[in-house]
Amino acid sequence: MTEGNSIINAQLTPLPDKVGVDGLEDKWRAVWDEDGTYKFRNTRDRKAVYSIDTPPPTVSGSLHVGHVFSYTHTDVIARYKRMRGYDVFYPMGWDDNGLPTERRVQNYYGVRVDTSLKYDPDFKPPFEGTEGKKIQAKDQVPCSRQNFIELCERLIGQDEQKFEALWRKLGLSIDWTQTYHTIGEHPRRVAQKAFLRNLARGEAYQQEAPGLWDVTFQTAVAQAELESREYPGFYHKVAFRFEDGTPIYIETTRPELLAACTSLIAHPDDERYKPYFGKHVYSPLFHVEVPILAHPAAEMDKGAGIAMCCTFGDVTDVEWWRDLKLPTRSIIQRNGRIAMDTPDWITDPAGRAIFEETAGKTTFSARKIIVDKLRESGDLDGEPTPTKRMTNFYEKGDKPLEIVTSRQWYLRNGGTDADLNAELISRGKELEFHPDFMRVRYENWVHGLNGDWLISRQRFFGVPFPLWYPVKADGTADYDHPITPSEDRLPIDPTSDVPEGFTEDQRDVPGGFTAEQDIMDTWATSSLTPQIVTHWEEQDEASKALFKMTFPMDLRPQGQDIIRTWLFSTVDRAHLENKCLPWAHATLSGWILDPDHKKMSKSKGNVVVPNEPIEKFGADAVRYWSASARLGLDATYDEGQMKIGRRLAIKLLNATKFALAIGREDENHHVGEAAEASWNPADVTEPLDRAAMAKLALVVRQATEALEAYEHSKALEAIESYFWQFCDDYIELVKNRAYGTPDEQGNVPSEKAVKSARTALGLGLDAFARLLAPYLPYASEEVWSWMHAGSGSVHRAAWPVVDPYVEAATGASPELLTWAGKAVEQLRKIKSEAKVSMKTPILSVALSAASEGVDAIHAALGDIAQAGRVVGKFDLVAKHTAESAAEDAPETEVAVETSELGEPPVKKPKK
Repeated sequence: MTEGNSIINAQLTPLPDKVGVDGLEDKWRAVWDEDGTYKFRNTRDRKAVYSIDTPPPTVSGSLHVGHVFSYTHTDVIARYKRMRGYDVFYPMGWDDNGLPTERRVQNYYGVRVDTSLKYDPDFKPPFEGTEGKKIQAKDQVPCSRQNFIELCERLIGQDEQKFEALWRKLGLSIDWTQTYHTIGEHPRRVAQKAFLRNLARGEAYQQEAPGLWDVTFQTAVAQAELESREYPGFYHKVAFRFEDGTPIYIETTRPELLAACTSLIAHPDDERYKPYFGKHVYSPLFHVEVPILAHPAAEMDKGAGIAMCCTFGDVTDVEWWRDLKLPTRSIIQRNGRIAMDTPDWITDPAGRAIFEETAGKTTFSARKIIVDKLRESGDLDGEPTPTKRMTNFYEKGDKPLEIVTSRQWYLRNGGTDADLNAELISRGKELEFHPDFMRVRYENWVHGLNGDWLISRQRFFGVPFPLWYPVKADGTADYDHPITPSEDRLPIDPTSDVPEGFTEDQRDVPGGFTAEQDIMDTWATSSLTPQIVTHWEEQDEASKALFKMTFPMDLRPQGQDIIRTWLFSTVDRAHLENKCLPWAHATLSGWILDPDHKKMSKSKGNVVVPNEPIEKFGADAVRYWSASARLGLDATYDEGQMKIGRRLAIKLLNATKFALAIGREDENHHVGEAAEASWNPADVTEPLDRAAMAKLALVVRQATEALEAYEHSKALEAIESYFWQFCDDYIELVKNRAYGTPDEQGNVPSEKAVKSARTALGLGLDAFARLLAPYLPYASEEVWSWMHAGSGSVHRAAWPVVDPYVEAATGASPELLTWAGKAVEQLRKIKSEAKVSMKTPILSVALSAASEGVDAIHAALGDIAQAGRVVGKFDLVAKHTAESAAEDAPETEVAVETSELGEPPVKKPKK
């Protein structure tokens, strides 16, 4: 295509006998791959590049239709920006590491890690897929950590191939040469380098502290990964006693933690307990002396208004423990069971004996023992009463979290530093949120942080912390003086690599070194996707050039539910390391709801596998449904919308074929032969054609403004609405003139009038191919190939600009087309109500129209008459002067006053 001086030159290919959307995906995907249509050119400066920080989907078995929904939103923007002339950097990533992958591997292969086992190069797992059945831990075969990691790598490789095939079929305009992972040599180097720099600047630190712990996955959990769920329990009214035996009652759902009690806490303004602040009571059963203290976080209207603080029952206990500098009396172990050794703070012989009965028990079993003992001692007032309480769970776990004390690594995120918190709030104000109302979710999260980001995990498949520790003479690790590698050695695995100045035989011996066993939280790697994909701090020249051209990035698309995790953590990392935002814009998609308006999720079992609707309706149809939804709002899975999308794609094919076929026989060309056409806006001379171009100019402007504002659905609505008007009204109105067909009186349209119609049709359908290209990439590419053979892909063509259509309109109003369409609608209505063929001639007709539409209809009267087959008298009057109008006639802008029909055409008998 050439667009110099607004003239569009077309090279028309032979048109197919039949058109349809089936098979277009395979046809054009192969061409795009061969031609490198979506390849990042990597040849221009930063201002000419548009870079996208694509969400890496978690590789854990299968995608669901919600992924198709949100990734389509991103692809529309990527395609639009490419057509606007940007060199679009659009990679795809895979989020390989983390608990979901480990859990899938455990279940898929029937294995679990035993760190005491050595690597077995001949290890074979007991299963190769368990068909969705959950393998119990006791039935899983133990294997070494390295064997387990190899199984993880094997399975994610298989999953990634399936994911890529789906994304390709959907038509994502990804540059597949830029694929990245969240594990592997390059991402491990980036994550370890960033961590070492955080450590050097004092932003990363380790601390022995209470933290949330998942007993199933045996790992610490960060604040951002919490999910509050309703959990059944019982309130127990329990007596603590003063020295003289006087009781003071608390109500608790966790009596098994009585041995961990450090104090009783009430609100400082609570008149009931003010007299007791500073005094001591004794815990039931264990007879441990504890103080009664005041803290504003105590709730006067909850239970008895006074609570026991145990280390640790919940996050409020942690707050009290920290603020009031209480002793640490932990009894819950990492496995979720009561500690085996009786604590030294329990000195009462009877209390020590009771504790021994609970030692090693689960919290459930220990609770039963303690409640029975409280009944016997008379310290339980009444029977436990059922309740439901909100309890913290790990978002992927199914048991309530415990709080245990352990050594963990943290990264500063403003949770304990008011200055950093303010800086991150300020970063959020710099970022353009789409839609903007999502900004408050970011700000609420940052304001509500109550601790730094816990980034260590006690798992196996992930990025290792690049650290060792000296081993002291007594054989313990010196955690206060970590040993770090030089950056040029990265990535390293401390469990197999040796620090400088040591040898392997010094591992785990006094005077030697020991490896850090923990790995980084998956978000600690995912939060660096902008640095990973842009090759931050890589030393080769190509990587340096790529980073310069693409960072900071332009767009982060993602789900609304991970603002607190992925979006915020990425902002934190870029702020600390790069002193800037990682990207300028963030687009937030809503959720997909099932027909009952419930969020689709694998855990609920209500997801739709995306292959199914794509196979049923076609990729363009599924993309249409996705793109019809606005950012930030939830959408219902709707196959009805997909049917509309399929119909739209087919209509684009049919309308384009119809228009391109006009005149090819006239010029001694068969429809099945190639031809050339030149669509010059100056050749659009007829009022109706000019009106169609005026409306097109308006739509191009509206769609462009909407897409610049990341409102893809608003742009689609404007494009689609006019496309149907163009097909149903304009094409129907001008097709006879475009063919050069004489009217009912035998008058042949002038050559100028014929050319005007053909030019407007060409300009219009050329524009629609480009306007719909980001939404319907397959159908658009197909019709583009018919009219612009040899000019390359529509997805590399220029996005329409208004100039040629404004020139073609020469001041015409788009309302002329609207009025003409209403007039034809009334002519069709005459025949519809008479139940005759639309080919039946109208011998005479009188229409009345609102005064503002009369001139417009008069200007297009010839085309209206031909479209309606008016063969005789055609009168048009302004509505307010129409004496024949019935007083009780409905108020319509165009109405039939009188009409007379001829004989319907005789049907030809079928052969």
